Amino acid sequence: MNSESDSTLMQLVQAGDTAQLAVLFERHHVGLFRYLLALGRDRALAEDLVQEVFFRVIKYARTYDPKLAFPVWLYGMARNAYFDSHRKRRPERFAGDAGEIESSEPMPEEAIRQKQDVAFLREALAKLPEDKREVLVLSRYHDMRYEDIARVMRCEVGAVKVRVYRALKELREHFCELRGEKLYDV
Repeated sequence: MNSESDSTLMQLVQAGDTAQLAVLFERHHVGLFRYLLALGRDRALAEDLVQEVFFRVIKYARTYDPKLAFPVWLYGMARNAYFDSHRKRRPERFAGDAGEIESSEPMPEEAIRQKQDVAFLREALAKLPEDKREVLVLSRYHDMRYEDIARVMRCEVGAVKVRVYRALKELREHFCELRGEKLYDV
C-alpha cells in the first residue's frame, strides 16, 4: 500500500509518473461515485463520470496547486464534469440509492422502522433541488468542511452555511411529510 499523501502523488503525476494515478483512483473513486450518484441519481452516469474525472486529472494535472487539498481540487473537477454532462442531456430525476446508511442490529420492529426511515430519507433527499442535495452530500456524506465545500462550489463559506441550513430545513420538511408527521418549528 502506498503511504504517500495525495498531494505528493499528484505532484508525481504532474511530473509524468501517471502510474501514481492508480493509487489516487483507488483512494477516491468510491467517494466520487457516491457524490456523483447523489447529484445525478443515475448509476451509469456516475460510473462514467468517475472515469471522466480521472481522465481530466491527467489532462489538467498541471493546474493542480499543492497548496490546495487534493480532494477539494478533485471534487471541483467532478462537479464540473457533472454539470458539463448535465448541460448535454435532460436530467432524469428519480428516487434511487444515495449510498448505504449502515446501522447496528436493532430489534425487528426497530429494524423495520429504520429501513422505512432510510427509504424516506433517500426519497426526501431525491426531492431536493440539485444544489441543495449537492451541499448536503458533500457536508454530511463526505464530511467535507465548509471551507472546502466553498472552494469546490466557488462561493463564500457563509454562503455554504446558509445553503446547508436551508437544505437541511427542506430535507426535514420532506422527511416529515413522507412519514406523515406534522412539522413543528421550535
